[in-house]
Amino acid sequence: MDGSESAGPGATPGAATAKDETAKLSRGFGWLAALGVILVLAGLVGLIYTGLATLTSMLLFGWLLLIGGVVGLLHAIQARGTNFFWLGVVVAALNIAAGVVIMSRPEAAAEALTMFAALLFLTGGVFRLAGSLVVRGPQFGWTLLQGTFDLLLGILVLAAWPSSSKYVIGTFFGLALLFDGLGLIATGYGGRRIVGMVSERLTAEAVEGDESVESGGKPVQPE
Repeated sequence: MDGSESAGPGATPGAATAKDETAKLSRGFGWLAALGVILVLAGLVGLIYTGLATLTSMLLFGWLLLIGGVVGLLHAIQARGTNFFWLGVVVAALNIAAGVVIMSRPEAAAEALTMFAALLFLTGGVFRLAGSLVVRGPQFGWTLLQGTFDLLLGILVLAAWPSSSKYVIGTFFGLALLFDGLGLIATGYGGRRIVGMVSERLTAEAVEGDESVESGGKPVQPE
């Protein structure tokens, strides 16, 4: 038995295994990009139908609070007898109550959340403006611009409240889905390109290795 017969079977399964792994990675990145496309479409629909997006986000938020409260209550029951039992029960009860209230009154919950978001924008903008004027660091211009934008956004949302609650949360929800989807698409596309480059490199190295084994494993002819 010459060298090519002993080395060939060992090299081929390794190349096939690497090819299978790269194919699995490529399919995984493809599914990631497909999920990104779905999120982008959902974000565009949310930006068009902001009222529906606001109602949907409130219902999802309520369900998350309700499920989180039930899970927290189960964990608290399992940890009964410890010092954190009553704290876990209180937190779980508050989450369940908040989830039930939001699901039963999504419009009122949207108004309260919009008011809270407007106050956050106002306070954040004031602090950024004050900090940029006092510190005057290397990011002075960017911090000043961001603070001004937050302050104006908070004023606009608060001035149109409570009617602004019908589209503010839905707009934020749609933008979040849109940018998350774009990020997933970029990650999936870039990942597939990298996997393709690695697969081509491994295939080239496997071919070179087979050629070197075949050339080095030929028997020497007697003179």
